[in-house]
Amino acid sequence: MKKNFRKIIALGCCGVLAAGVLSGCSEKGTGSSAVDSQKTEPAETQAKVEENVEVPELEGYNLLWHDEFSGDKMDTSIWKYDPHEPGWTNSELQEYTTSEENVFTRDGKLVLKAIKTKDENGNDYYTSGKVKGQNLKDFMYGKVVARAKVPEGQGLWPAIWMMPTDEQFYGQWPKCGEIDIMEVLGNQTDTAYGTIHYGEPHGEQQGTYVLEGGDTFANDFHEFSVEWEPGEMRFYIDGNHYHTVNDWFSAVDGEDDKPYPAPFNQTFFVQLNLAVGGTWPGNPDETTDFEKAEFEIDYVRVYQKPEYDTNVKKPEPNFREPLEDGNYIYNGDFADAEALDDEENWRFLLFNDGKGSAEIKDGVLTIKSEAQGTEEYSVQIVQAELPMYKGSKYRLTFDACSSEDRKMKVCVSAPTAGWVRYLNDTLVRMTPEWQTFTYEFEMDRKTDPNGRLEFNMGKRGSIADVNIRNVRIEMISGPEDEAGSDGADEAEEAAE
Repeated sequence: MKKNFRKIIALGCCGVLAAGVLSGCSEKGTGSSAVDSQKTEPAETQAKVEENVEVPELEGYNLLWHDEFSGDKMDTSIWKYDPHEPGWTNSELQEYTTSEENVFTRDGKLVLKAIKTKDENGNDYYTSGKVKGQNLKDFMYGKVVARAKVPEGQGLWPAIWMMPTDEQFYGQWPKCGEIDIMEVLGNQTDTAYGTIHYGEPHGEQQGTYVLEGGDTFANDFHEFSVEWEPGEMRFYIDGNHYHTVNDWFSAVDGEDDKPYPAPFNQTFFVQLNLAVGGTWPGNPDETTDFEKAEFEIDYVRVYQKPEYDTNVKKPEPNFREPLEDGNYIYNGDFADAEALDDEENWRFLLFNDGKGSAEIKDGVLTIKSEAQGTEEYSVQIVQAELPMYKGSKYRLTFDACSSEDRKMKVCVSAPTAGWVRYLNDTLVRMTPEWQTFTYEFEMDRKTDPNGRLEFNMGKRGSIADVNIRNVRIEMISGPEDEAGSDGADEAEEAAE
């Protein structure tokens, strides 16, 4: 049958739309009508552009708007200050101000500067900069390209990201959607993240890009971009494609999903900020140099195709099948001495000052830690793509021992569903003698094709070796199946 393709002319910028109160990045909609009026500040308040900058053309795109930050002040026809009190979101410490000490242009760059001062009680107080293009440069679909250099320092958190013009169209975050083009943590500046948030329940999908050879995003400028289309988003750094997403949703918890591609079928705007502290990066410490706490943005350019096909369909989820013996864990007996640095089956990961190595040999996975790191997940071994069906019961079993008495935590998490726990974080006490550990759990959340088994060995007060073997996750009953014989089939039918 011939498809009836419906196309939408790309929505331009600079409209005046009713905007809801943003809650932040735990702000973290959708009118599809064209924005039809230009809103600019009076000419005398706009920055003067002292030089003409040649902006490159992109094949298949038209340049929608751009800012090269060549003026002597921030261009208030493109950006506005976004002041907020400390603690506005994510337990962050900074006050976002309208001061030119926190937001200014210098040498053709926009600079967002974090400043450490003292309050009236002598306590540390932080100010910083956040600007946004809401109701000035709103648009729906396009390619956003930004070149920036991040600051280095514990507790610093620069971001280039997007929120909907009208957050209330689908509801407050995360139902409204969020597009994070770039986030970097100041204590790990070789790593950048591209993420989308949606839901509810809160879903997120995150890509990670790591520089090699000692290079960092604080050493020099790098280009970050996202291609946002009706049924797909693609993330790039320095032209390298590293993350694709096409299976988001928006819903009120317990209700049916809104028609795809909600919530990303409405106008969004770009914003730039430098946060201080918060639940993700942690707070600054004595090593953080606020003299150098500057987030520099060289340019922001937004391109748009002449038209976009909006007749898109959400991809069907791919549910991994269990092995013949019913085990959802692949290579759970460690018969294959597989590589542990790829996306297939087992993966060894290090974060936040964790150091170590992992090896499979003679049917045993051995993790050797050199530094425990600052987080429980600083040293971890994981296996993802585990199908978790709502209403089903599961059993996890594994053998473990350690070179000396120590602890680790095990869980089944949801990396694309807000990192909730299907199996709660469970403390495992190990000794040099092999022990068998067994845990049962019931999956009572929305069906998820991407559960993840985690063994976390960071921040446990020990770097003793850990040995694991015979890992197994099996479904012991489906939604309507006490015996469990046809549980997986029934669960998949229920998911559909």
